[in-house]
Amino acid sequence: MAKKLLVVCMAAIMAVAALVAGCGGDQKAASDNKVLKVGTNADFAPFEFQDENGKEYQGFDMDLIRAIGEEMGYKVEISNIQFDGLIPAIQAGNIDVAITGMTINEERKQNVLFSDPYYKSGLSIIVAKDNNDIKTFQDLKGKKVAVQIGTTSAAEVNKIGGVEVKEFNSSADTFMELRAKGVDAVVNDRPVNDYYILKSGETNVKALPELLTSEDYGIAFAKNN
Repeated sequence: MAKKLLVVCMAAIMAVAALVAGCGGDQKAASDNKVLKVGTNADFAPFEFQDENGKEYQGFDMDLIRAIGEEMGYKVEISNIQFDGLIPAIQAGNIDVAITGMTINEERKQNVLFSDPYYKSGLSIIVAKDNNDIKTFQDLKGKKVAVQIGTTSAAEVNKIGGVEVKEFNSSADTFMELRAKGVDAVVNDRPVNDYYILKSGETNVKALPELLTSEDYGIAFAKNN
């Protein structure tokens, strides 16, 4: 696994560094100061999260973007931004790139450019351990489901139809709502769901094996960059 992750990191560094190196045009000031302004939504472990003191940004994406910055010779400055505010922040020039487990899709490609994919993911379901009614995504019809606002989870669950979708600002909030029995299920990216169960030690929930989608993550940046 470590070797596979290293290969993924190196491939992403080579692909993305070629795309974002220079940061020219309208972003010349950032280039002069050798600063890469990075936006993330730091509530998406194991890809991005903050340490126990709430200061240091950690996770796979954070390691990757720092490695890219080092390769470029740029200082990396990371800002924690709500997920649905990341693309507007790129368009406004407040950040140079966004790396946050963001799925490459056609809607987002209308507003930003993406690097080559660096991770393949998919959506999965978490339910209470004693819940035997939900076994597939179609079983979510007539149920209450928690998702993170602005994500592909929200978009895909809404497509199912007949689902009462409850949108929250963070993936952590969706898990809390499931624990409080405010929803019947949580839909999120599989690595995030698996990491939550592993790290929280939660024994009263289970992840279902079915994946709704196959998604590629990419690093987003402005079309004129």
